[in-house]
Amino acid sequence: MTEAGTAKNGSAGRRATVLALSGAVLILLFFGAFAVGRYGVPVVDVVRILFHRVWTLVGLDRVLPMPVTWTVTMETVVINVRLPRIVMACLVGCSLSAAGATFQGVFRNPMASPDILGASNGAAFGAALAILLGASTRTITLAAFFGALLTVTLVFLIAQRAPGMRMINLILAGIMIGSLFSAGTSYLKLVADPSNQLPQITYWLMGSLSGTKLKDLPLAALPMAIGLVPLLLLRWQLNLLTLGESEARALGVRTDLLRAILILCATLVTAASVSFSGMIGWVGLVIPHLCRKLIGGDHRGLLPCSMLVGAAFLLIVDTVSRNLLAVEIPIGILTAVIGAPFFLYLILRKEKTL
Repeated sequence: MTEAGTAKNGSAGRRATVLALSGAVLILLFFGAFAVGRYGVPVVDVVRILFHRVWTLVGLDRVLPMPVTWTVTMETVVINVRLPRIVMACLVGCSLSAAGATFQGVFRNPMASPDILGASNGAAFGAALAILLGASTRTITLAAFFGALLTVTLVFLIAQRAPGMRMINLILAGIMIGSLFSAGTSYLKLVADPSNQLPQITYWLMGSLSGTKLKDLPLAALPMAIGLVPLLLLRWQLNLLTLGESEARALGVRTDLLRAILILCATLVTAASVSFSGMIGWVGLVIPHLCRKLIGGDHRGLLPCSMLVGAAFLLIVDTVSRNLLAVEIPIGILTAVIGAPFFLYLILRKEKTL
């Protein structure tokens, strides 16, 4: 076997090992998060309750009933309170990390993040407007989702009509449109009722998963899956984009079409995440860099690793946020506390673009 073949097999083995360990850690954290809280539930009972719920849903309880060894309160806490929040934390962390890794590859810039095209600012404006109009929680979520999509649509239209390099135009248009929507959100906060609407807008902007319900999970998972599946299928072509425009075209890649699909899919998962969780920053910037240190820059391993580690990271942050103090800490604050020092570390290292 040649040295190149040995190195390739070693790289594949390392990638498989890192992904397996990341998945195992995520599973342990998933079940461990159920046991952590002001109302303690042993992990053994957590597993039994979840297994019993699946057993009942598939109808096997009629054939082989399972003995109930837990209280009704335990089951209510696990199924109705912690399950939707834990699953949503995993979905949002997975989506934001995947979007961040994708944008960093597409723009060939390690500083790119999921909100580079202004999607988060558009979602914030949509949510703030819905809150100001007295909308329901479901309507606020939809307004945030479509606000994010509207923002990126405007960015694409401007970038296409502007002369010059399209990638630079996308970034500049994202900064401009995002600033406009940010100004609009500030105005809505100015005219909002300070005793009711303003606190609700402010809390939404800080990010939280406290209001997540079981019925929210399918609504969030559907657009996330629609965006994540193409990203996973096209992750090997994302490697070609990082080589440069001319090199990718020489290898037969339709760069404009591929770049548009990747950006649209990453935007979709970002919009879905922000609409259900609020403004949670830094995840899409920090996690891909950490995974790049663990597994390398090959997106065939980097993207799934970012998804697994991102889900585990936000699950840890959410568990800390609801247990650290008597009053729950918004997730956006904790992710900023972690992300800002990491961003400073990147600046001091003067890391080159991808």
